[in-house]
Amino acid sequence: MPSGQTSYPRNKIKVLLLENISDAAVRELESAGYTNIERVSGALSEDELIKKICGVHLLGIRSKTRVTKRVIEAADKLLAIGAFCIGVNQVDLKAATEKGVAVFNAPYSNTRSVAELIIGLSVMLIRKIADKNAAAHRGEWMKDASGSFELRGKTLGIVGYGNIGSQVSGLAEAMGMQVLYYDVATKLPLGNAKQVADLKDLLKRSNIVTLHVPSDVSTRDLINWERIKLMRRGSVLINHSRGDVVDLKAVGKAVKSGKLAGAAIDVFPEEPEKNGDPFACELQGLPNVILTPHIGGSTEEAQANIGLDVTAKLIRYLDFGTSEGSHTVPPVSLPPQAGTHRILHIHRNIPGVLGDINSRLSKRGINITGQYLKTNDEIGYVILDVESKLSQEAFEILKNVKGTVRARMVY
Repeated sequence: MPSGQTSYPRNKIKVLLLENISDAAVRELESAGYTNIERVSGALSEDELIKKICGVHLLGIRSKTRVTKRVIEAADKLLAIGAFCIGVNQVDLKAATEKGVAVFNAPYSNTRSVAELIIGLSVMLIRKIADKNAAAHRGEWMKDASGSFELRGKTLGIVGYGNIGSQVSGLAEAMGMQVLYYDVATKLPLGNAKQVADLKDLLKRSNIVTLHVPSDVSTRDLINWERIKLMRRGSVLINHSRGDVVDLKAVGKAVKSGKLAGAAIDVFPEEPEKNGDPFACELQGLPNVILTPHIGGSTEEAQANIGLDVTAKLIRYLDFGTSEGSHTVPPVSLPPQAGTHRILHIHRNIPGVLGDINSRLSKRGINITGQYLKTNDEIGYVILDVESKLSQEAFEILKNVKGTVRARMVY
């Protein structure tokens, strides 16, 4: 069992945190002994990050900072990246995998924040609150029930029934709504929600459509003019998923024509890098359209939960080599054993590496007391516990195994 000290002093592990990552994350890192922390309030451009990344062992980002192949190639000591958000599409995962850099995120920590906001927006849109609010601020009195409705009895169509979509489903039923959902996979419904096999069917039947899908080839412009034409006249559209899944020009056309009664958009194909930067969108100035600056999961509770979740994964990886939850390094976990030292070995996924490791250690009389290997398409990851008195020799042997990407002695 480790004594509490890693082989490399924790206070020499350089941590770079960007984009106002939660104080909760900083407190967790510091309490674990990782006190060499630099914080930057905003996102960094690729060139700025390349200058900053030299000597950094641990990088923390949110959604605005793009960790490109150039950044990863410039990172001479980088062990792990913590994406303190739901997605990891801002990180070049292929480049990180090839270099053996673990990438962690928090896919579930802000689901409640997003789900609550979807229900709130549904009320706002179906009651046309945005327009009435704007009028009141202008000094106009718009006390009018025309075109305003209750949620109760209406049909909510959820596209993507994952962690957020399913929570939205439960809240919507509590509001008295009927829930339909479409997902590429068969999902067990919550409550009385019903899965439909065809997206077109969902669009035709729903009063409100909300999107909760990832960004990939299959979802790009998922909601375009042809699909909007299938929606009920007077229905509303909510997109708090990814900016490229909706054709905003088509949404603007639909709102102007009255096909859509309103829309709420939180994510955009192109977004400003930092607060205060100019922002332009085709939907600005349109009636009953609520535009927000990618804040679906931006609550203090969510940011604290994300901070704790990602930081815990990073600390377990640094302290024990546990890679569960990583998008790049295969998921491996091995309980620590007393009287041993732990070595991590990341190698290209080529035949014979594990056999070579065991053969080399066996020839030098080094006993392996614990071992676990997993591979993905690109790399293999081995955790080895070896007898303490021979651990340094074992470490030097492992560094020279064919196909080695990196080796690290944890304790």
